Amino acid sequence: MGHYPVMLPEVLEHLNIQDGGHYLDATFGGGGYTQSILNEKLCTVSAVDRDEDAQKRSKELSEVYKERFHFYLNNFSEIGNFLQHGTFDGIVFDFGVSSFQLDTAERGFSFRLDGPLDMRMSKESPVSAYDVVNGFSKDNLADIIYHYGDEPLSRKIASAIVRSRDTKKIETTSELAEIIRAVSPRRRDHDPATLTFQALRIYVNDELSEIDKGVRSAINLLRPGGRLVVVSFHSLEDRICKEIFKHSSFQSGHTKLKQVTKKAIPPSKTEIRQNVRSRSARLRCIELIKEPYV
Repeated sequence: MGHYPVMLPEVLEHLNIQDGGHYLDATFGGGGYTQSILNEKLCTVSAVDRDEDAQKRSKELSEVYKERFHFYLNNFSEIGNFLQHGTFDGIVFDFGVSSFQLDTAERGFSFRLDGPLDMRMSKESPVSAYDVVNGFSKDNLADIIYHYGDEPLSRKIASAIVRSRDTKKIETTSELAEIIRAVSPRRRDHDPATLTFQALRIYVNDELSEIDKGVRSAINLLRPGGRLVVVSFHSLEDRICKEIFKHSSFQSGHTKLKQVTKKAIPPSKTEIRQNVRSRSARLRCIELIKEPYV
């Protein structure tokens, strides 16, 4: 598939893949996890993604793995509605934007590439980043940038956006990035536009609600002994998963979740050197274990 996903060795290890098992890649993206799972053992994989471009990429795997692979074009938050309860021996989520999305200028995710302000993971979604940037009030913009990006200059950036759009609509990623950079000091660790772009993407795709619903649904799809692995990329995502893993219960208390990872696992130094995008990734894993009735 030409795509190497973040923390792949750690994901495969924690999924504990077995011959004859059934696994779910809930964020198919470029298909890197799916292909690696299928190559690891003689098992089957179901995959989910709301991105129509991901569906096109899935056809390549369908031709190779035939009946061992199934793809669903849908939001991962809906897996509880269209997948069978207690079906999977392992489930993986990767909450990052795929390299295919970031590296495709017309998708509008990256401030490093000049493209239309879009950021929608599904092209069917009604609201784009263009709509938010050009239509929301200064206060609403500031709240989004602060809450979803943890950007300390949120109000200053929101004011600059509103001043600029009063003269001309902001249409491209490059235009927005330059507006942000003009009112932000240079930062050694990341581009000044990073946090605002992150915030807009999370808001446009309702990512935090999707994660909360999707992870809770995934627990109900696990078989006893099945494992759920999540890879998150910032504290908001990780906090949601940490709290769900800590407090979730299952079926009247006769089964429970065991935290396989006592704390979030970071990528290796080698991976960070090879792929700087992985530096903020964190992995958590739980296992559904059956408990005898008390």
